[in-house]
Amino acid sequence: MLLSCFEANRIEAGCDEAGRGCLAGPVFAAAVILPSDFFHPLLNDSKKLTEPAREILRPMIEREALAYAVSCVSPEEIDRINILKASFLAMHQALDQLKMKPESLLIDGNRFTPYRNIPHQCIIKGDGKYASIAAASILAKTYRDEYMQSLHLQYPNYAWNQNKGYPTRKHREGIRLYGMTEHHRKTFTCLPLQPEFTFSKP
Repeated sequence: MLLSCFEANRIEAGCDEAGRGCLAGPVFAAAVILPSDFFHPLLNDSKKLTEPAREILRPMIEREALAYAVSCVSPEEIDRINILKASFLAMHQALDQLKMKPESLLIDGNRFTPYRNIPHQCIIKGDGKYASIAAASILAKTYRDEYMQSLHLQYPNYAWNQNKGYPTRKHREGIRLYGMTEHHRKTFTCLPLQPEFTFSKP
């Protein structure tokens, strides 16, 4: 069962990102402030949920949250500042958009760039431990998946409707055959290095 808060009697915003390991598309992040008594039996880390479950939870989170926001950082910016900084930037941008000011932040992962002197806690695998981080992970994931589905209509050769930009065999084969698009992250290794030839002794 997910925990409702890290510290009682404080307005906490959970933050998480989606798309850090992708070869294409923006990185998305969400910030969510939930009521202290919030509970839903399906709520969990977005990676542990089916797509239909995430689609059920997204409108419920948007309806029940005290505040939420989603933001993204482009592939060009990812290439310019690196994916880790871009993930933090996306979280900061989401926090900027919240209609309620949090008193503390719960961040999924082990690192974070401080935001406006608001205290934060980095929690490894926090999306499977705290409700607000799990909710943020679902919003970030569903918004990003929706975005990649729309890109697939323009660029069907990379199977983004299936892989959402992650480095699957079909995605890499699309890059090999058709090259990279403006949505690919140019600083990422989009094609695996060719294996070295090995020679056996005669």
